[in-house]
Amino acid sequence: MPATPAASDFLQLSAAEVPRGGLSDWLVGEIRRAIADGRLPTGSRLPATRVLAADLKVSRGVVTESYRRLVEDGHVVGRGRAGTVVAANPLNGARGAASSADAATEAHPATTVFDVPPGADVFDVFRAAPARIDLSPGLPDLAAFPRTAWLRAERAVLAELAASDLGYGDPRGTLALRRAVAGWLRVNRGISAEPAEIIIVAGTAQALGLVAQVLRAEGIDRLAVEDPCSLGARQHLHSWGLATPPVPVDSEGVRVDALRATGARAVLLTPAHQFPTGVVLGGERRRELVRWAGEGGLIVEDDYDAEHRYDHAPVAALGAMAPDHVCYAGSVSKLLAPALRVGWLLAPARYREALTDAKRFADLGNAALPQLVLARLMESGAFERQLRLIRRRHRARRDAMIAAIRTHLPYARVHGAAAGLHLMVTLPPGVSDTALASRALAHGVKTQPLSWHTQRPDRPGLVLGYAAATPTAIAEGIALLATLHPSRPR
Repeated sequence: MPATPAASDFLQLSAAEVPRGGLSDWLVGEIRRAIADGRLPTGSRLPATRVLAADLKVSRGVVTESYRRLVEDGHVVGRGRAGTVVAANPLNGARGAASSADAATEAHPATTVFDVPPGADVFDVFRAAPARIDLSPGLPDLAAFPRTAWLRAERAVLAELAASDLGYGDPRGTLALRRAVAGWLRVNRGISAEPAEIIIVAGTAQALGLVAQVLRAEGIDRLAVEDPCSLGARQHLHSWGLATPPVPVDSEGVRVDALRATGARAVLLTPAHQFPTGVVLGGERRRELVRWAGEGGLIVEDDYDAEHRYDHAPVAALGAMAPDHVCYAGSVSKLLAPALRVGWLLAPARYREALTDAKRFADLGNAALPQLVLARLMESGAFERQLRLIRRRHRARRDAMIAAIRTHLPYARVHGAAAGLHLMVTLPPGVSDTALASRALAHGVKTQPLSWHTQRPDRPGLVLGYAAATPTAIAEGIALLATLHPSRPR
């Protein structure tokens, strides 16, 4: 009798010719290719490990290891009894979605995003623009959101919740979350704060709005910012009537001498991982900055992604060094998901009452139930476990992007690789980064031009997010950018 071939109906896989030691690599590669070309669309369920192993006549450990690797790089997610399903978005790496993405691009051309100065709705338009591969910055791996842990915590919270807890609460936020945040900041950011000093806000965007209102009431109408600096942050400040004089950034961070020259009484900084350059504020520069603050200045610290460090231990927050001179803002947007709209604000004592009033009249406080669920995740250790998981995954994706840039864009210079969720790359002089980003979007790859985030003329470049894209999509996207680059070596 002839031997039964080691084959499966699933993707017509056959392990007959695969070397025994390379079975896992082979299976991972085949499934990745099927996701990339659209044969396995989002939501497709993979066969149970036992079933596929029996079909292919391989050990179940081979299939289990392959699925584990696919989960780690974000191609699939485990759904418990629902099995293992494809997580890659068809508009974020699947060739099968190219035709629909191209049609949508024709209906909403990239020129509406990049060929006019960015207006107030630029990020709404940018996010809505379809793309096969999304390399825009600012997102963690949303497919890794801990749904099971969140549901478990939510059930536990609801089981214990008193009827009175469903009424109006403290505008500063629930005591449970403020306690949990105080513990998190003490351990992870070196900040010692009491729960009473913390205000729970709807993300860093609202924190900036509250601070802007309080500063305007104090007669301050200018808040200096780093240059380059997040376009979105500047837009929020402008909407509250604050000017944003630019302060240059060098290899040690913001230049305090240039800050003094602006005459501004307050400054917005991202010292742990400067956006978008990735520079960490140096020790001497920190001391110089604290001296400037001690002379009457105020530092607004946006600690947006300090926990995502891969090659070095995180530096302490400025809020730990000079709590009397720093308004410190953080959030879970880069740790769990922006959709939660949960963050925190700590401020010097002289501003707390005014900030609490501003929060009260903004919305009477964040929704209590998500706060209580997040507090439970923090207290149970699930939040820390989630951070360890996504940190490993993000690091692998960062490495994949660096490798792709070295291969396809060797003339581009990479900045900010030691931490965060994005890389900044600078390109040869004379390149229009907005034109490059526009051409890339027309071909289904989404990224942001560096010039969006600068106020003064600077080097052309791109800000490339890697955390929310699979390694396969990252490699394909960078390769496409290389074909569109007008100055690429021939």
